[in-house]
Amino acid sequence: MNIGEFQTDRSPSGQKAAMETPLLDVRDLSLRIAGNETPLIRDVSFSVRPGERVGIVGESGCGKTMTGLSILRLLPPIGIAASGQVLFEGEDLFALSPGGLRAVRGRDIAMIFQEPMSALDPVFTVGEQIAEAYRAHFAASATEARARAMDALARVGIPAPDKRYFDYPHQLSGGMRQRVMIAMALICSPKLLIADEPTTALDVTVQSQITDLLRDISERTGTALLFITHDLGVVAETCTRVITMYAGEVVEDAPVDDILLAPRHPYTSGLLRSLPGLSPRRGKLPFIPGRVPSLAAMPVGCRFRERCSHAVPACEVYQRMEPVGPMHSTRCGRAGELSLMGAVH
Repeated sequence: MNIGEFQTDRSPSGQKAAMETPLLDVRDLSLRIAGNETPLIRDVSFSVRPGERVGIVGESGCGKTMTGLSILRLLPPIGIAASGQVLFEGEDLFALSPGGLRAVRGRDIAMIFQEPMSALDPVFTVGEQIAEAYRAHFAASATEARARAMDALARVGIPAPDKRYFDYPHQLSGGMRQRVMIAMALICSPKLLIADEPTTALDVTVQSQITDLLRDISERTGTALLFITHDLGVVAETCTRVITMYAGEVVEDAPVDDILLAPRHPYTSGLLRSLPGLSPRRGKLPFIPGRVPSLAAMPVGCRFRERCSHAVPACEVYQRMEPVGPMHSTRCGRAGELSLMGAVH
């Protein structure tokens, strides 16, 4: 996507969301694998307010999906130890019983998974699977659940929902399967929708349709959106706020305009400079050298310092998230002295 095509949200609803009490409040979330002292996810803290659309960006292996799954406690209970708090409407999801958590999953918080063909059951029709999600939380008859499922299919733009209800997943295209996943997530009218890279396996045209659909649904229904992706163009068009993650840490958190115009962490700036639309014509495409470190080779102090051209000896100590402006914080001790390139020269 060209940088000139970025469209950000400056709507009153987006501004209002920034002033409300958090719907989701993640506090010092850390994940450790059994037998390894180095945390896989370290001190992750962020919030999502009612109606807000928050994007989580970063390279593969930075912990975006792990963070999303841990919110709903969908990670294996054996072998991974979680600490911290995940507050939803003031209630700690980590403290809920299995029954209490099941009442929240799908009802108040829904998730769209990355690969719909793996998430959908091949032996049931898509309509039956959507209706089942509704009946799991409401005392509804089969007839009512079917009507609700057809309505949900219609709302996500699937034509002839009365016929598509009886289709199996393999009979639908990738874009249609993703719309089915969205319909299943929305049928219970959740307050928060977690979308885990919902456009990764789709072509560009369908990607645009899905992101437009998610943004429109959020604006129309007031559903908060946590959008996990590696595509900064999608985030710029869809979200009101951006969280950058690197090697299991949040390294920057700011409104989308601030991130695009004036990033305050070298990693965020590197991601923006790597976009083809920012590279000089017939020039070499900028890139971030190296790769995300493995858990066995995690650097001490700033986890990005070995790939950072601005690193100094002071970066060898642990870096805390610090405010650098209104609603803008970063995990870089040099943020006050660096002038980093954003999406606009």
